[in-house]
Amino acid sequence: MGRISNSSLMRNAWRRRLVLGALILVCLLLSVFPERYRAASTLTPTDPSSLGLSGALGQLGALNTVFGNQAAVEVSLKIGRSVYTRGVVIKKLNLVDRLGLDNEIEASRWMERNVEISSLRGGIVQVECINRDAKLATDLVATVTAALREQLAKIALRQTGYKRDILLKLVDDANTRLAKAQADYNNFRLTTRYSDPKFAIDSIGQRIPALETAIKAKEVELNAAQQFATDDNMSVCQIIAQLDALHRQLKQLQDINPNEDNSIGLVVKQSTEAERLERELALAKSLYYSYRRFLEGTSVEDLTSSANIRVLEQPFIDTDRQYRLIPLALAMLIALLAGAIEFYRLRPPISETKSDE
Repeated sequence: MGRISNSSLMRNAWRRRLVLGALILVCLLLSVFPERYRAASTLTPTDPSSLGLSGALGQLGALNTVFGNQAAVEVSLKIGRSVYTRGVVIKKLNLVDRLGLDNEIEASRWMERNVEISSLRGGIVQVECINRDAKLATDLVATVTAALREQLAKIALRQTGYKRDILLKLVDDANTRLAKAQADYNNFRLTTRYSDPKFAIDSIGQRIPALETAIKAKEVELNAAQQFATDDNMSVCQIIAQLDALHRQLKQLQDINPNEDNSIGLVVKQSTEAERLERELALAKSLYYSYRRFLEGTSVEDLTSSANIRVLEQPFIDTDRQYRLIPLALAMLIALLAGAIEFYRLRPPISETKSDE
């Protein structure tokens, strides 16, 4: 500090103040001139609930985002900062000729330095550009926002296309399975002559307790008849014949051989097969209609793919004055230096005072 303050340029107070004041003034002027403009736009990734379509999308199986569990803001930032997005903006605005650059690589580097895409609190993405040309800054922000939306829409459509291809195959397989299950069930109905297998099989199973009840009634009737007539009596013989016929029917029904007609074994076999066919038919129907519902949901996803970004603020020019920080910082440093020199001149060290004496 002593060498600086005692230099030939700084020794004279008025000359020192004039030089440092001029430097501070130049730095302040460079911090505000030539004037720069800040163009900005804010947007946020949308979800189905914000579109008012959560109910419809949920019913169609299209409620989940195509990006899965990834943060939509981070995906938007990555796409907005990508080389591909910058290339799209360069071609749309013809930046190579507009900025007087040599090729698209230089234009891409210029965009990387001058266009800032950042995330704010609340899941908000901000696109901003500071440039001396207000029209160019506004065009850049608007084009970057549009390119970001288009690229997200393309990704959503591509992902939906993959999903649709898988669902088409699943629906085709489910349709084939449903047709086979329906054919097997119809063949079973034709073979057993049952229009409603479950009801018919249940009715056969209910015949056993009915026969047992009828046999008990006939035995009571036979005991009552034998009290007044012998076994040779025509009425008694008729009751005995009816009772024998009921016993034969009951024995036939209680037979466990599945190949015997009207047997309990046949009823069990047919009921088991009917339940298996009904389960297969119900499962095939459930899969087919579920896959078809999800396939219909892909159409809704296609319609909402372009609504993946909600623009909160259209591109605008900030009304605040834009300052250049480097010249402003230099002005502050020079002002601190001038203050330090003045303090040093007013209160020089004791050693320097004695030497002057």
